[in-house]
Amino acid sequence: MKCRICSTTLKSKLIDLGKHPLSNDYLTLDYLQINQNKYPLVVWVCESCWLVQAEEHASRDIIFKDDYSYFSSTSKSWLEHCEKYTNKIVERFNLNKSSFVIEVASNDGYLLQYFQKKGIKCLGIEPTANTAAVARERGIETIVEFFGQEVALKLLNQLEQPKLIICNNVLAHVPSLIDFVKGLKTLLDDEGVISVEVPSLSNLISGKQFDTIYHEHFSYFSIISLSKLFKINELRIFDVEEIKSHGGSYRVFVCHDSASHKLSKNVKNVRDRETHLGLNKITFYKNFQYEAEKIKDQFKNFLIDAKNSKQKVAAYGAAAKGNTLINFADVGPDLIEFVCDAAPSKQGKFLPGSKIPIVSPELLKDTELDYLVILPWNLAEELKVQLSYLVKRGTKLVTFIPSFKVL
Repeated sequence: MKCRICSTTLKSKLIDLGKHPLSNDYLTLDYLQINQNKYPLVVWVCESCWLVQAEEHASRDIIFKDDYSYFSSTSKSWLEHCEKYTNKIVERFNLNKSSFVIEVASNDGYLLQYFQKKGIKCLGIEPTANTAAVARERGIETIVEFFGQEVALKLLNQLEQPKLIICNNVLAHVPSLIDFVKGLKTLLDDEGVISVEVPSLSNLISGKQFDTIYHEHFSYFSIISLSKLFKINELRIFDVEEIKSHGGSYRVFVCHDSASHKLSKNVKNVRDRETHLGLNKITFYKNFQYEAEKIKDQFKNFLIDAKNSKQKVAAYGAAAKGNTLINFADVGPDLIEFVCDAAPSKQGKFLPGSKIPIVSPELLKDTELDYLVILPWNLAEELKVQLSYLVKRGTKLVTFIPSFKVL
């Protein structure tokens, strides 16, 4: 495999999680007996540009299908994050009713709805037809396409150039990074801004967040690697913010090399810290497999001990990260009876690989549990409030990453 950014042959392995089904390939009852395709989940480190990346075993068309199961509007805290983001960025870059905003990977309109409420013209670009349909129902113009240079050139002939292009939590999902960023450059207004949010690679490693690795995520970014990606395409990072979402993320602001946006000291500060931590040295990545194995064993042993003690265990959140943990530990419905999820699109289906049934959270009101495993640990505080009635009843809410914790 060659690096997605610099084409260097990859030789250093970060982690091998074995073979996994696609993390959002939920099963219906009719297909429960069919053996799902499983693909190697191996992640490599480029020792030239320091991009961390997985092989593309399944194409984007297979992963991001028309019946895609992830709808961004499900989480209340995520919507609050998006509204705050909108208010902040509109003020910072003086956006108004004459401005034009594009979001790439706009999903169900979860973010653009807040721009729309301010009367700002916006367009969503989203490859999954079912989520795009929901956005359109909200009155948000959305085209169903995988974004890249070809789409950018087509839009350039049809639309004005946007003052803001939003690429929040999409860059990791892109197998052809150079083509994608080339498209951003093509479409962007001369003084426009590209806003990018990506989970922080340093947090992923230090926080032992191996469960954020799944086939939808092709790449894992540091400011070191992002800077090289944009530089190749004659773009530059002029500011970076550190935010709490997804276990710790970067919000990066990018412009044309020739644009007048002033370079913030934040960029150097974050890059210097990454260098000090050793993200540009292979030794930084060496113990990640060992740490993941420890968590896997602790998780599996906890579930076996609970079963032997006749304690009842279920899980909350049919999230992709949960599927990585469950399949890595080879856990099935004999150890976790069911998983609750608020998304109607997942209810009545079964987790990929493990075949654990997915039910509505309403079931918890009439079910006595000893333990409820919170799989999306990044939402633990939000869920702790929502599920406080279970705690009062004696159910223990637990997470396993970065280590076992009773909430």
